[in-house]
Amino acid sequence: MTLTAEPAAADSPDLPKLDAEPKASLRLVLVVVGLLALVVALAAVHVVQGTATVGFGDLWAWVTGGASEQASAVIVDSRLPRVAAGVVVGIALGAAGCVMQSISRNMLASPDTLAVNAGAFLALTAAATVGLPGILLGDLVLAFIGGLAAAAVVFGLAGTDYGTVRLVLAGTVVAMVLMSLATTLIILNPMEARGIQAWESGVVSQNGFDGVRLMAPVVVACLVVLMFYARRLDVMVLGDDAARSLGVPVRQTQLVVLVLAVVLSAAAVTLTGPIGFVGLAAPALVRLAAPVVPGLHRHRVLVLVSGLAGVAIVLAADVLIRAVVGAQRAVEVPTGVVTSLLGAMVLVWFAYRLRASRLDDASNALDVRGLGAKHPWVLVVVLSVVLFALCVAAVLIGDRMFLLGDLVNWATGQAGPIVTNVMGARVPRVVAALLAGVALAVAGTAIQGVTRNPLADPTIIGVAGGASVGAVVVVTLVPLASFWALAGASGVGALVAATIVFGLSARGGFATDRLVLVGVGVSFAAKAIVSLLIVTTDPWNASKALTWLGGSTYGRSYEHLVPLMIAIVVLVPAVMVGYRYLDLLSIDEDTPRVLGVRPGPARLMLLTCAVLLTATAVAAIGLVAFVGLVAPHAARSLVGRRHLRVIPVAALLGAILLVLADLLGRTVAAPTQLPAGLLAALVGAPYFFWLLHKSRRKA
Repeated sequence: MTLTAEPAAADSPDLPKLDAEPKASLRLVLVVVGLLALVVALAAVHVVQGTATVGFGDLWAWVTGGASEQASAVIVDSRLPRVAAGVVVGIALGAAGCVMQSISRNMLASPDTLAVNAGAFLALTAAATVGLPGILLGDLVLAFIGGLAAAAVVFGLAGTDYGTVRLVLAGTVVAMVLMSLATTLIILNPMEARGIQAWESGVVSQNGFDGVRLMAPVVVACLVVLMFYARRLDVMVLGDDAARSLGVPVRQTQLVVLVLAVVLSAAAVTLTGPIGFVGLAAPALVRLAAPVVPGLHRHRVLVLVSGLAGVAIVLAADVLIRAVVGAQRAVEVPTGVVTSLLGAMVLVWFAYRLRASRLDDASNALDVRGLGAKHPWVLVVVLSVVLFALCVAAVLIGDRMFLLGDLVNWATGQAGPIVTNVMGARVPRVVAALLAGVALAVAGTAIQGVTRNPLADPTIIGVAGGASVGAVVVVTLVPLASFWALAGASGVGALVAATIVFGLSARGGFATDRLVLVGVGVSFAAKAIVSLLIVTTDPWNASKALTWLGGSTYGRSYEHLVPLMIAIVVLVPAVMVGYRYLDLLSIDEDTPRVLGVRPGPARLMLLTCAVLLTATAVAAIGLVAFVGLVAPHAARSLVGRRHLRVIPVAALLGAILLVLADLLGRTVAAPTQLPAGLLAALVGAPYFFWLLHKSRRKA
């Protein structure tokens, strides 16, 4: 599958030289001057915003040398380091995203979508939690190693066809796994990781100029080297073969430029944390202006202008935060929350505007030959026995171990107070994991069948993210609301997200690229909104909200599971009844019509069931990734593509996966408990990578 944009006129190699186009030169100068003026204006506003009162008059007095000692101290010691950090980080991320897009020929490539920022953050988190020296340049080296390793994994998974959204999809999932690992380290080392979690979304505030003084020369040096490679990047726009024929060492250039981009990203992460999507939005917006600003496509100009645009985005995001929530509360709001929202909108906009097709044009990726298709119900019995045995083990194993006799005594009402209390807390958690695994697996099966998309998952395509927004709104704003209100809000959030994702993706018949890309954008937007809700509300409610985001069964009781139980009892049979519709819809768009089935109503009914199952699962235990992806695929590999067999097998596999994840989360680091969602991501991600590697295109 490919995703391409209409070629911009400014990308043509036959354009006249810049000095032969006076109008083009003037237009380019106006763009640069305009951006510089915008940056200066934003910097001025940025300086006068804060908890201490400093106005434009004080700023002008400081510039002219007549400011008071107190105003000068505030400007120099607090405000200017913040502005300087925004400038350094904006230039670094804008330039890094620009050259990443060039070497991959993918307008959606960036330090975020290629997992560079996540790899750098994981390396720094690991260093902080194990007690490595915190020298800033040492941090830069660690961040560089982590970012480069992450980028290597992403390019390895994506294959040689860099121009497709496969690169973005691989990077997004790698980033998800790396951030899960970082979160796990933070949970296991809470004292050593103090401050890291707030830094995770990117914070521009600085304590003096020390960090800026160390990172600025690194950024400048990388930009200087990139200028020497600018002409090669211009030629490489023509394609690898044409570039080689003109004497450009393509692979060597790509490797050197990638290393420089990773160094720029690592410097930004080291200074402020991973500020999201500046490296995507800044160069993408600049490239959109290239058709009307001839000469802007030349990399010596494009890289620098993208850096300026990055500065404008970072400063504008920080100014907007302080203008909306106030200076005092803005201290707690990461700058990356606003830039992530911008990046999510850019992703969705590109997905809607660009042409897309499927990952597998040669064959339907859902059409597999199941290994257990001859005896499917024997497999169901075996999986049921495995699930029962796993549930028994999950009840007996934990920070306090029990014997099978203790379970029997508890079940018959003859257990002592210790066994009764522990079992009363542990059994509902096992039941919650089992039910949520069933719901997410059946939802994933329905979504993959209806959209004919082998990579669809309630989490990846944003439905679960929308549900989490609804749940966290209730948790943070109405902490005493009933669980039914929580489930209802989660359902509304999921329906809104599903309407956006499926509505935009329906154009072109749910093409894989567009569906996944819109879903990823909605997921990022949902995460940013949730982060904003958490940091701007009562901190006592924040810990409760974070429980949903980690996918934890901690503190679940039977009353919390009633909406999920009802959803499973009503909606899973409804999906089972519609198995013939799923069989037909998963083939193509014409077969159902030929057989008298209207695709629209059938698709709406099945997607509604999937969305409500996802919403109730998120309301019950929070955000859990990959269960809805892995379970349906594994089921099809066992029993074939007929959904009468796939649905029950997928449900059992989903329950097994989540119960196992919850068991591991409660035991591997006891008494510390890891959220089941993190363990499920670590278990499910390798399977996703295998699917992506299996379906990637050959050169």
